[in-house]
Amino acid sequence: MEGNAAYPTIVKYTEDNYGGIHLTRLSRNALGYVVRGTKHIYYGDMHYTVTRGDIFFMGVGNHYVENLPEEGHAFEQVVVYYSPELLRRILLRLNMNYGVKISNTHHCDRCLRLNHASVPATATLRSFFAHTATCLQDENFTHDHTAETIKLTELIYLIVSQRDDCLKNKVLSNVDDQQDNFEQVVYANIFRDVSIEELAAMSNRSLTSFKKEFRRHFQEPPHRWFIRQRLMQARLLLISTTRSISEIGAECVFPNTSHFIKLFKNEYGQTPAMYRLSHCADGSRRMLSGSAGAAETAEAVEAVDSIAI
Repeated sequence: MEGNAAYPTIVKYTEDNYGGIHLTRLSRNALGYVVRGTKHIYYGDMHYTVTRGDIFFMGVGNHYVENLPEEGHAFEQVVVYYSPELLRRILLRLNMNYGVKISNTHHCDRCLRLNHASVPATATLRSFFAHTATCLQDENFTHDHTAETIKLTELIYLIVSQRDDCLKNKVLSNVDDQQDNFEQVVYANIFRDVSIEELAAMSNRSLTSFKKEFRRHFQEPPHRWFIRQRLMQARLLLISTTRSISEIGAECVFPNTSHFIKLFKNEYGQTPAMYRLSHCADGSRRMLSGSAGAAETAEAVEAVDSIAI
C-alpha cells in the first residue's frame, strides 16, 4: 500500500484467525473503530482493552497489539491514518469556515502515560463508521484523496464537538509537527545503536533540550526508556519464537548476552531462559503473527518507516 502524508488513508481490516501479539509501528496517528472482536494494547505486562463499539486513538510510534476475533466471526476494524499537519489544516478549516470553537480542558494521568486512548463511540460516531465501512466495501475511497479528506474532516468534527475526554485530548495534543518529528526520531531509532547526542542532532535540538523534552514526554530519561523498550521486544520474542537468547539479545541491540541477561533479570525478575520456560510451561505462550496482522502491517510499511526487528 502506498500513501501520501498530505492525505489521510482509510482502511478496513478483517482478520479471520488469531494472529497473536504483534508490533505495529506508526509514523502517522491513527483513529479507529472496532466493528467486531476485541483489541488489546500492551504496555509491558499490562494491557488495555478496546472492545466492539469503541473508538480508539493510537499515536505515532510503536504499539504492541493483539486482535481477538469473536467466536465464529473475524476481528474487524476501520482505521483512519493521518498526519499532524493534515489535522492542523482540518482544525483551522473547521474554525474559519464553520466557526467551530475548539477547546480542550481534559487532562489526566492516563493521557500523560499512554500513547493511545479509547472510549465507547457515541451513536453518531457508530453511524459514521458504519457508513465508512460500507464505502470501503464498495471501494468508494480507492485512490480518492478528496473523499478520504472529507471523511476525516467529518470524523474530527464529531470528536472535537463532543465533551472533553481522553480521546479528544489525545487527538488535539498531536497537532504539533515539531513534536511529531521528535517522536519519529525517537521511535525510529529504538533498535539502532545510536547515541543520545546523535538523536538530539537528528531532531534539531541541543543535547540539553533533547533530554528535557524526552523526560517531559516519556516520563523517564532516554537511556532508561530505550532499555525498557528493547526489553519489552525481547520478552515478546522469547515467548513467541524459538530464537536463541544470544540472537534475541543481539537483535534488540544489547552489546553482549551477559549484559542482556542481567538487564532482563533486573526488569522481569527472571533470566530470559527461565522466563521463556515458565511462559511456555503454563500454557500462556502467545504466538507473534508472522505477517504482523496482514492489513495492519501494510500501514506499518506504508505510513511507517519500519525499523527492522
